[in-house]
Amino acid sequence: MDEKIKQLVAVVGEKAVSEKAEDLRDFASDLSVTGSKAPKAIVKATSADEVHKIVQWANETSTPLIPVSSGPPRFRGDTVPDTDGNIIVDLSGMKRIVHLDSKNRMIIVEPGITYTELKPLLEKENLSLSMPLLPRRNKSVIASLLEREPVTLPKYRWLFCDPLRCLELVWGNGHKMMTGEAGFFHSIESAWKRDMVQLKPFGPAQMDYFKFVQAAQGTMGIVTWASLRCERLPKVQKSFFIPSDNLEALIEFAYKVLRIRFGDEFLLLNNADLANILGKNPEEITAYKGKLPEYVLFLNIAGRDMFAEERVDFVEKDISDIAQEYSLKLDSEVAGVSASDMLGIITNPSDEPYWKLRLNGGCEDIFFITQLEKTVKFIETMSSTAQSMGYPVSDIGIYIQPTHQGASCHCEFDLPYDPNSTDEASRVRQLVSEASKRLMEQGAFFSRPYGIWADMVYAPDSQTTRMLNVVKDIFDPKRIMNPGKLCFK
Repeated sequence: MDEKIKQLVAVVGEKAVSEKAEDLRDFASDLSVTGSKAPKAIVKATSADEVHKIVQWANETSTPLIPVSSGPPRFRGDTVPDTDGNIIVDLSGMKRIVHLDSKNRMIIVEPGITYTELKPLLEKENLSLSMPLLPRRNKSVIASLLEREPVTLPKYRWLFCDPLRCLELVWGNGHKMMTGEAGFFHSIESAWKRDMVQLKPFGPAQMDYFKFVQAAQGTMGIVTWASLRCERLPKVQKSFFIPSDNLEALIEFAYKVLRIRFGDEFLLLNNADLANILGKNPEEITAYKGKLPEYVLFLNIAGRDMFAEERVDFVEKDISDIAQEYSLKLDSEVAGVSASDMLGIITNPSDEPYWKLRLNGGCEDIFFITQLEKTVKFIETMSSTAQSMGYPVSDIGIYIQPTHQGASCHCEFDLPYDPNSTDEASRVRQLVSEASKRLMEQGAFFSRPYGIWADMVYAPDSQTTRMLNVVKDIFDPKRIMNPGKLCFK
């Protein structure tokens, strides 16, 4: 044990620090195209005060830190060290519910809380939280929201940060801070005494500090709690599949429905991704894919408060009329699966094995932000690139998720492969690189630039890169937070 680690042990205790090779191996690589490099040690934080002390120690010793709160498998390379001597700050043990305000539909949680743990707790309070599509069972809620993973309810995403609101965090410079309206008070307890609710994300003053840590891949600081805006559980729900081989018709239909704020859960999948969700093994997935239409739009109508049944009835009739305009229809079942069963699947974390790994054991993703009508051209580009590189186009999963009430959408291509096959892994990684370049040239906005995307995004934009480095020097002047990621080389 070297001198630095001895000092860390003095801060958090011997049991909290591990240098065991088998523990380090879990963080040395993931399922992404990122290379492999083991961290120097792992420290398990159990409280915000410990996180504060760890960051202060890291500044004093110039030791790089990588915050991690979700369990494996990991996919994007953002927690794999880029440099030597990194310490993994494992936040998965921070599982405290800091505050729950059912009346104002707000909960404050620590970063170790997963969707699997949070969902039943909220349901006891007649609340729910907008979730991404089938997160891993050990996925940290805060990590998911900090990385801006799209949620399946575009109707309730008023801000791009939703449902994330206020934060408590330790910046890379060692300073502790609360953001949003929480930041106007000396402590969170003093805010509660004045009956203040931590739902406004902007501030303190005129700064939107949460934007500095969202999609930052842990390069600015470590969040120790976050307040989340919840919704009432529906009293009545009715779900539908809208199948079609005509993607353009589904998109025109989606625009009209989203514009008038109809529908709650609202997403579009091709047959490959829907089969991966419904099937539990390669045989079931293949069988489902043969039965499904090329594209399926899933839509749920929920009645939450007064006149819940009446609302569901009139919305269903109006949506049905809109569907007829585009020669579409609302089905309660597709390929033998009921829409209500599908709702139950997508409003919970993924069963094991994780849904993207069920076909071949591995999966690479390409995802970006765009507009619904532009997805057709992006799909053509992705398909032609895959075909030219020998990847089976029929295996490409497509997930289109309207966001921000339909003003934009998350477009995702899922590329399953056998990780035990060197040839398949190499071909997929080459495909990810080449397709990403072509999609970006076509106008795809990679708002979460992991791994190889970082250079593609920042290299042509010197002004943004320069300003982000200025911000980095303010909040993390010694550059201890996850060095090497984004444009912080």
